[in-house]
Amino acid sequence: MTEALLELHNVTMRFGGVTALDTVQLQVDRGEIFGLIGPNGAGKTTVFNVVTGVFQPTNGEVFFAGKVLTGRSRNEITRLGIARTFQNIRLFREMTALENVMVGADAHHRTSVISAIVRYGKHHREENEGYERGMQLLEFMGIARRAGEAARNLPYGDQRRLEIARAMATKPALLLLDEPAAGFNPAEKRELMDLILRIRDEGYTVLLIEHDMSLVMGVSDRINVLDFGKLIAGGSPAEVRENPAVIEAYLGAPNAS
Repeated sequence: MTEALLELHNVTMRFGGVTALDTVQLQVDRGEIFGLIGPNGAGKTTVFNVVTGVFQPTNGEVFFAGKVLTGRSRNEITRLGIARTFQNIRLFREMTALENVMVGADAHHRTSVISAIVRYGKHHREENEGYERGMQLLEFMGIARRAGEAARNLPYGDQRRLEIARAMATKPALLLLDEPAAGFNPAEKRELMDLILRIRDEGYTVLLIEHDMSLVMGVSDRINVLDFGKLIAGGSPAEVRENPAVIEAYLGAPNAS
């Protein structure tokens, strides 16, 4: 039996006279990899920005694990269990790989500023936990050997993996991946597919935006398709691939991949 984790109820997002999302109804179930696809400008990243509190919807509501997200701050939403990556990598470039991941772990630390300054026991425990969590995630990503290197010096693919590790360090129930394969070669895309499947197997729910059709079709349990801010199709990868509206709007041919 499926359990809804994320729900968008008739979400509309307008920017002046432009409607970026038009009464979008969407449900992501716990434990699945859910793909969100569509042409450039379809509204995919706007969905991410509404879910994570960057934008407050013009109309409609967003629910996460039964709680209303609408009106909450980005920090609140992170603490509730949602994390994301970005189309354009956003790392602390001068920090080491490990320090970047430890920043994510800090999202759930409760040490007061005074305790941190005088380095009370609780601060030490949280610092140690952040270090251990960070190293575990770097190992999971296959980049533990780069823990002490500045993020700016990492190869592009490792920077992508590092950003995912930092998001996972916040201990999210829902991980939003915004075009994680951007700039990857075919071999790196195959490795990324394996990584996304392993992330799901670790107990995370994944909401994925991706332009690479072979990747999104290869890992997603279900897919929804946006076009000009409206959902035009949804279902299994096979159903979406053969949907005439999707073929016309996005894929271009029945067997495109």
